[in-house]
Amino acid sequence: MSGDRPSSAARSPAGPTPAPGGAIILDGKAVAAKVRQSVAMRALEFASRFGRPPGLAVVQVGEDAASSVYVRSKRKSCAEAGIESFAQDLPATTSEAQLLALVHALNLDERVDGILVQLPLPKGMDANRVMDAVDPAKDVDGFHPLNTGLLAQKRPLLRPCTPLGVIRLAEEYGIALRGLRATVVGASNIVGRPMALELLLAGATVTVCHTGTRDLRAEVERAELVVAAVGKAGFIPGEWVRPGAAVFDVGINRIASGKLVGDVEYEPAARRAGWITPVPGGLGPMTIAMLLANAVTAAFMRAGAKPSDTAGAGAGR
Repeated sequence: MSGDRPSSAARSPAGPTPAPGGAIILDGKAVAAKVRQSVAMRALEFASRFGRPPGLAVVQVGEDAASSVYVRSKRKSCAEAGIESFAQDLPATTSEAQLLALVHALNLDERVDGILVQLPLPKGMDANRVMDAVDPAKDVDGFHPLNTGLLAQKRPLLRPCTPLGVIRLAEEYGIALRGLRATVVGASNIVGRPMALELLLAGATVTVCHTGTRDLRAEVERAELVVAAVGKAGFIPGEWVRPGAAVFDVGINRIASGKLVGDVEYEPAARRAGWITPVPGGLGPMTIAMLLANAVTAAFMRAGAKPSDTAGAGAGR
């Protein structure tokens, strides 16, 4: 990739939209709508073949404000996609043993094809123990060690939603990942590490930056593709972005003014980048869309079947 964009970038869902400085805005809302339409077709096919809709259980413990917003959005999205949502709202006083018992019951429930335990969990709960208790075949978050391991071995089944959303968004806009020098800033188990595995799977040359990285600026400056997943507003100055690079900003941070911003300084980055995701409206919608795609994928896998080619097109790969 050079500073000039290849003509394949014109493959946007509604035509490329330039940012103020000229970068093409990667419209997560538009691409997510396309994915969700395909998911709805697959869900309808599943229901017609197996006599019930795909089922997704969303478990929330406590009343964390941000989590409540996400959970409501996920349940609403399920209804729109033809996926039955099983709401499991537990009080903050729920013990870890009680939560594990619920997860076990959901693992055995044949109506439930996917289980999502909303994070963060209340203090005192071991999130790893809870996530490990989810049946890997119902792990629509893609967090279970088995699913992470399969991704590392280049034979993925259920894949983490946000990294998969990055890949799907890049595909939609014709950003060829093979051979690109990609830098992932952040090494969490939820985004950073699986993102690196997804990019490796796509043929990119990948660097992962973390708290031990000596010269973050140098790593970002040479990257042809940057994925920022730190959770700190404006953590990456826009001037670090290589001209023509693709910038995927996973961060969603609320600043003092109440505005939502990403981990990358948007305006200066948009003046240099070839492509950039907005915040909000970039990877947030894609994450939910890929969650729905995972839920239907899990339903078909559990039934030992595959959707038809026409129903499955565009729902995620």
